[in-house]
Amino acid sequence: MPKEPLNLPKADILVIDDTPENLNLLSAMLTEQGYKVRSVTKGSTGLRGANAVPPDLILLDVNMPEMNGYEVCQHLKASDRTREIPVIFISALGDVLDKVKAFAVGGVDYITKPFQLEEVLARIENHLMIWKLQQQLQAQNERLQQEIHDRAKAEEKFAKVFRSSPNPIAIATISEARFIDVNPSFLKMSGYCLEEVIGHTVTELNLDKDAVAMSDDKPRSVYAQTIQLLSDTGPLYNQEFEFSTKSGEVLTILLSMELIDLSGVQCALLIANDITERKRLENEFISLVSHELRTPLTSTMGALDLLGAGQLGTLTEQGQKVLSIATTNTERLIRLINDILDLERMKSVKIFMQQVKCNAADLLIMATETMQAMADKLQVKLIVRPLAIELWADPDRILQTLTNLISNAIKFSEPGDSVWISATLAEHKDVELGENDHASTQGTPLPSFLLISIRDEGRGIPKDKLQIIFERFQQVDASDSRNKGGTGLGLPICRNIVQQHDGKIWVESILGEGSTFYVLLPLAAF
Repeated sequence: MPKEPLNLPKADILVIDDTPENLNLLSAMLTEQGYKVRSVTKGSTGLRGANAVPPDLILLDVNMPEMNGYEVCQHLKASDRTREIPVIFISALGDVLDKVKAFAVGGVDYITKPFQLEEVLARIENHLMIWKLQQQLQAQNERLQQEIHDRAKAEEKFAKVFRSSPNPIAIATISEARFIDVNPSFLKMSGYCLEEVIGHTVTELNLDKDAVAMSDDKPRSVYAQTIQLLSDTGPLYNQEFEFSTKSGEVLTILLSMELIDLSGVQCALLIANDITERKRLENEFISLVSHELRTPLTSTMGALDLLGAGQLGTLTEQGQKVLSIATTNTERLIRLINDILDLERMKSVKIFMQQVKCNAADLLIMATETMQAMADKLQVKLIVRPLAIELWADPDRILQTLTNLISNAIKFSEPGDSVWISATLAEHKDVELGENDHASTQGTPLPSFLLISIRDEGRGIPKDKLQIIFERFQQVDASDSRNKGGTGLGLPICRNIVQQHDGKIWVESILGEGSTFYVLLPLAAF
C-alpha cells in the first residue's frame, strides 16, 4: 500500500527559558500550530543544540542563571553556523534600555511578559516569513554573483581568443553595418588603424570595390547588404568575397557571418580567411591544366583514333580490348579536365552568359534528342512533355544543364525504366523548395518561372546525400565515378549555370523509387 504523505512541521523553533511554566506554555501553543519545538532551560544547553542542529527561529529569555539571554545571543551571532537565525527575546524586563540592548546584540524582536499567545504567534510567523525571504534573496544573489562571475570569465575568454586569433574577426551592427570592434588580425589585413574602423560603416571604409544599388538608390557595399540581410538569410559560412584594403590592394577572402546579441543589440560576427595566395596558386593550376594537360591528351586521343580506325595496322581482339580501355579512360580524363575548367571559369565569372529569348520547348526536345542514343543503348525510355514558353537564358548553357541531368537519370536507371522530362509554369511563392536549394533568395519575389523536372525510377538518393551532391567531386557512391563514368562535377556546374540565370536547382528523392531534379528559371519579360 502507498504510504501516506508525512505532515512536515512548519518550522523548527528552539525555546530557551529557565521558567518551566513558560516553556510548557510556549511548547504546547507552538506544537498545536504545527511547529516543531525544542525546549531547554539553560543558555549553554541552547547554544549546543543550536550549533548541533540550527533551528529556524529562537525564542530567548533574558534573565537566566549562568548565562543571560544577551550573552547567549552574542555567542549565536559570533558563529557562522548560527549567525543568521532570527532571535526573538521574551522577558519581563520592559525598560526601553533593555529592549535597546536586545536589538544591539542581534535580536530581531522583543516581547514583554506576560505575553499574549496570538501576539507571539503573529511575530513568529512574521519573522519566519522575513527570514525565508532573506534566504531566498541571498540564494538569488549568490546565483547572480555566480552568473556574473561565469559571464565575466566567458567574456574574458572570448576577448582573449578574439584578440589573439590569427583570423581577422570583426563585429558590426546589423542595422547599419557599423563596426563596433575588430581584432588586430583584421587591422593587419585591412591596413586601417583601430580609430579609422570603430564607429564607421562597411560602406564608408570601401572594403568592397564593387558597390550595389539598393532600393533607396544609394550605393552600398555587398558586405553591408549581406550583413543587413543576415537576420533573414541565416548564418553564412565560407562565402568567397573580394576585399579592398586601405592601400587599394584587392584580396580574396572566405567570409563567415553569424548573428549574435550584444546587450540587446543585434550584431554580426564576421570571421575572414585570406585565401589570396591560394587563389593565385589555384589559377596557376587551372592554367597548367589548360595548357599542359589538354594538349597532350588531345594528341593521345588522336593517336588512339588512328589505331581504332586500323590506319596503323589491324589489331588482334585482345589489342582492340586494350585500345577500348585506353580510349574510355582518356575520354574520361578529358571530361574531368573540361569540367574542372568549366566550373572554375564560372566561379570566377570568366564565362559570360549570352542570355537571349529562347523557346523552352525547343531546348527540352533538343536535350532529349541528344541523349536518345544513350537511352536506347541502356534500354531506357525517354518521355518528354515540353512547354512552348519564352525564357531569358543562354540556350547553350541551359542545354548543357538539361543534357547533364538527363544523362544522370539514364545512367542510374535500370533497363526498361522510364525517364520523364517535363515543364510547367510556376509562381515563386507556389514552389516548395527542397533542402538542397542553394540559390540566393535575397531579392523580392520574381513574377513568373518555368519549372523543369527530370524524374527517373532509379535507386534514389539517401537523405544525408541530398545536400552534398551539388558540391564538387561528391557522388552518392564512391564507385559511381568508376562504374558510371562520372566526374563528380556535373551537378556543381548545373547549379552554377542555374544560379547565374537567377534560378534555382534542387532534388527530391525516395530510396528505391527514384529521384526528381527540379530547375526553376525566370521567364522572359515581354
